[in-house]
Amino acid sequence: MTTKPHDIAPDTTHGEFWDTFYSAEDRVWSGRPNAALVREVTGLTPGHALDLGCGEGADAIWLARQGWRVTAVDVSQVALDRGAGHAASEGVGDRIEWQPHDLSVSFPAGAFDLVSTYFLHSWLELPRERILRSAAAAVAPGGVLLITGHAGFPSWATDPDPDIHFPTPEEVLAGLDLAEGEWDVLVSEVHEEKMTDPEGKPATRIDNTVKVRRR
Repeated sequence: MTTKPHDIAPDTTHGEFWDTFYSAEDRVWSGRPNAALVREVTGLTPGHALDLGCGEGADAIWLARQGWRVTAVDVSQVALDRGAGHAASEGVGDRIEWQPHDLSVSFPAGAFDLVSTYFLHSWLELPRERILRSAAAAVAPGGVLLITGHAGFPSWATDPDPDIHFPTPEEVLAGLDLAEGEWDVLVSEVHEEKMTDPEGKPATRIDNTVKVRRR
């Protein structure tokens, strides 16, 4: 995220926006799982995972390879169809269920051993704190909630939008409104991730991760 697009119609839905976003290219993301996911989930006992905002499915596919059953959710049917195709080609299609949800309107049913979401940001109005509280409510006893978001703009951003606020880990935790005595905070940190800029040059981005376990 740098500068807000100027051509978003006022009545554009989340599904329309993200379908257009994903339809613009054959593949938008790298196909690699998020580094924080690999770092924080490696070593956990596989169970049933919920991947919120799964995009083209790289995280869901990685989880399935590690032995997890995955419910992968996104508002974009284009992204879901693309993810299902990638999963089938990787031989893990039978371990992932792809569900369309506008998380501001509906939320997948069930309890999960892992609920994870990465970069739940949008140019459109999004009730992020309410969605994340729903994510916490979906964690089964002994399960983990893992949230990674941007903490700042990428290093190549020259004209960042001054109106965008990226929540700190402390703000994320406060917004979850977790019941006292029912959760353990395992990770609450800001970290630098190495990446490449749009021209393929080395770059960095500051992100934050919150990881909590329900007792």
